[in-house]
Amino acid sequence: MTTSPRFLSVKNVADELAITETAVYTLLKTGEVPAIQVGPKRVWRIERAKLEEYIERQYAAAREAIAKGQVTPEVDEE
Repeated sequence: MTTSPRFLSVKNVADELAITETAVYTLLKTGEVPAIQVGPKRVWRIERAKLEEYIERQYAAAREAIAKGQVTPEVDEE
């Protein structure tokens, strides 16, 4: 049985969200995604549960914006 790690690196989060590491650092800086710094090099680690909470908030915000007619879903060309 394989379990997911509790904490993710900035690179892991960037890969999961399909964004750049710079964008992840922006999320950390703004507090949108809470994180901790660990070890002598003070590397950032993001708890998987906090990342999932962020994702759920983003889904809720998107649903609300769509319901209010503020945005319309578009085809992602990637």
